[in-house]
Amino acid sequence: MLNTTTHSMNGKEIKQYIGVVTGEAISGANFLKDLMATLKDFTGGRSGAYEEELSKARNIAFDEMNEKALKMGANAVVGIDIDYGTLGDTGSMLMVSVNGTAVKF
Repeated sequence: MLNTTTHSMNGKEIKQYIGVVTGEAISGANFLKDLMATLKDFTGGRSGAYEEELSKARNIAFDEMNEKALKMGANAVVGIDIDYGTLGDTGSMLMVSVNGTAVKF
């Protein structure tokens, strides 16, 4: 499945716009990851644990979106938008949402 944030694809002509497709993933972080992230905040540096969770959530969201597009008969998704957020009382849940237009080229 071809994915692009642009609304066109170089060298390919879009033959049919099929519809909007979405994918979402929510990933909870545990106490140890929260503690390590707090320490990283204090000392400076990157939080590998949160980055790994965010990467997993993004991959799940893309897989879900692509699966929906494939079921609709698409071979590409264009105009993809990626949104990130936090959920929960303490903001300890990471959310990734992707959406785009399923197309045939």
